[in-house]
Amino acid sequence: MANPTIVSPMITDAVTQANVKVVAEAPAMAMGTLYQSMAHSTGILFENYVSASQQQNTLSQAATNQGVMQIYSMDTMSSASATEKVGQLGTADQMSTLLTLLQSFS
Repeated sequence: MANPTIVSPMITDAVTQANVKVVAEAPAMAMGTLYQSMAHSTGILFENYVSASQQQNTLSQAATNQGVMQIYSMDTMSSASATEKVGQLGTADQMSTLLTLLQSFS
């Protein structure tokens, strides 16, 4: 074995202080890493939300476009008849039907 040498107390104190400093900084470094990781995850969460929102907007525009194309491709008379039935504007037809019904009882 090597002969024991006397180490200066100043060197021992410096090494001890450096070790204590490293041990004391570990919790702060761990918390800093944790906060940084959480911030990064939250950023990715918002990026995914924006992306999904943009895709949903694109899908709704495509669906609206398809609906308008179907409306424009319909036959005009069938759409006029359907509009008349929906709006119940065909009162003349209803009156003639009612008159015919009343005449059948006479």
